[in-house]
Amino acid sequence: MRIIAVIPAYHEATRIGQTVARVLAYVDAAVVVDDGSTDGTAEEARAAGAVVVRHAINCGQGAGLRTGTEAALRLGAEIVVHVDADGQHDPAFVPALVAPIAAGAADVTFGSRFLGVHATGMSVGRNILLKMARLFNAFVMGVPRTVTDPQSGLRAMTATAARSVAFKQDRMAHCSEILRLVTHSDLRWKEIPVRVSYTKESLSKGQKPTDAFNIVWQLLMGAFH
Repeated sequence: MRIIAVIPAYHEATRIGQTVARVLAYVDAAVVVDDGSTDGTAEEARAAGAVVVRHAINCGQGAGLRTGTEAALRLGAEIVVHVDADGQHDPAFVPALVAPIAAGAADVTFGSRFLGVHATGMSVGRNILLKMARLFNAFVMGVPRTVTDPQSGLRAMTATAARSVAFKQDRMAHCSEILRLVTHSDLRWKEIPVRVSYTKESLSKGQKPTDAFNIVWQLLMGAFH
């Protein structure tokens, strides 16, 4: 099956080349969506072997994933894999993520950093934030409480699932929205243990406690419409 990775990127010139190179070892092609960067992200991604699509302005990670997924489907993807650009996802877990889909046992798989493969470098604050997000997803969004990772950016889905999961959130709220849409549909899904490795740089660019309020507001305003 043709597997294409989608990597939304914003100001990731120093890391995107290495991320693309590592991911290409496990997929057939990679689409990088340069989300309005001004630092050479597109050039570095292209040099590393990715197909590059550019947004003229910064639209957000969710918007980047939509653009990249559409591009991957046009390129003939049978399985689409979403990967963060900052290198915190270990691409060596992509085969495990894809395996249930290729075997016909699942339509969507979500990587979880809380299923026996410990995340490295995670701050106490990030851990608390993720636990709070899990409660919010369960009690407000209606996501099953069995879902262990509420904000996983590492996921895979069939082309059919990718076309049917019509998420609308442009920014960080897309993770919870995708979880809600998939778990409230007829799609077969499962979580797969994956490794996430945090660095000081990736933590500085990642979600902050104040972002939680924005995510909640975006979801309450848009997810139930």
